[in-house]
Amino acid sequence: MAETISVAGNGIHAYDIEITDSFSALVLKLAALGYQREQKICIVTDSNVGPLYAQEVAGLLADAFDTVKVHTFPAGEASKNLDTVGRLYEELIVSHFDRRDILVALGGGVVGDLTGFAAATYLRGIDFIQVPTTLLAQVDSSVGGKTGVDFMQYKNMVGAFYQPKLVYMNLSVLKSLPEKQIISGMGEVLKHGFIKDASYYAWMTAHADEIKNLVPAALERTVAGSCRIKRDVVAQDPTEKGERALLNFGHTIGHAIEKLSDFGLYHGECVGIGMVAAAYLSARYGTLPAEDFARIESSLAEFGFQTRVSGFSPEEVLAASKSDKKMVGANVKFILLDRIGNAYIYRDFTDEQLLAGIRYVCGMEAAHE
Repeated sequence: MAETISVAGNGIHAYDIEITDSFSALVLKLAALGYQREQKICIVTDSNVGPLYAQEVAGLLADAFDTVKVHTFPAGEASKNLDTVGRLYEELIVSHFDRRDILVALGGGVVGDLTGFAAATYLRGIDFIQVPTTLLAQVDSSVGGKTGVDFMQYKNMVGAFYQPKLVYMNLSVLKSLPEKQIISGMGEVLKHGFIKDASYYAWMTAHADEIKNLVPAALERTVAGSCRIKRDVVAQDPTEKGERALLNFGHTIGHAIEKLSDFGLYHGECVGIGMVAAAYLSARYGTLPAEDFARIESSLAEFGFQTRVSGFSPEEVLAASKSDKKMVGANVKFILLDRIGNAYIYRDFTDEQLLAGIRYVCGMEAAHE
């Protein structure tokens, strides 16, 4: 198994997304990029992923580089902050890392986002590569150059657009993930089909059992398809001035629920609920056919998503959504569908209209016919 997807366009330096089934080719990929033995490498990982894979990756890299360090921070969203970045800066400074050296993000989305932000800001920018180990990170956060950390209770409020030099995906690591993390990743995968590619979505629903059972060929096609969609969107709009915002389908309400749960729910789980709300609003106030809305909700359920949430009032969710980065002035920049495979930006929802979608996923409103 091996597939290479090239990323370039609109000011983005070219880099590859390498999809394979082991870590063994990582050194060859770095050599092809021109990195030399004297350049120092710091593998940044967390307390969940580090014990599983850090020594294997460090051992491979030590054959080609004289200095390979491993920096580990406590796993979880609670570590995604400027204090954790500061501790990484300190290690890099003490170890005399300079602008020629390299960070390797080995882990899920928190590790990738935080490492990318550190790379973007340490000495005003050093190289980094993404080695994502969760399905969510492989199909979403590792591709596209969004980096950042949370600030206080606000998700991803501090960050930078900063592209990696390489994204290297070892799909075999997904077998070590709990089922809920696979489901979480599938939220972003399904989103890509909902917003951009009806045929990709149809293929996934037809092969749902193979995907859920992590059959290698189906998994490779799923990850590659998602990466291509995200690559194409980002290439058109690297810094989210327009088209890239379509990738936020389901995220405004999803992020609000994630924050209110104190990150007790996985990101992808929350996005799944947010997509149900956004699809409901697309059908009730837009042009999404009722049968497409029903398909969206049923396919999310088929892949293991809860499509309702409890424990919060709709008013709480609405208030939390107003602190989202996607606000434009007093309005929420909301992503809707006019059909499966085609999304658009809408800015004119009233609070009462948004509450209708939130009430639906809170189980307080019937489906719109």
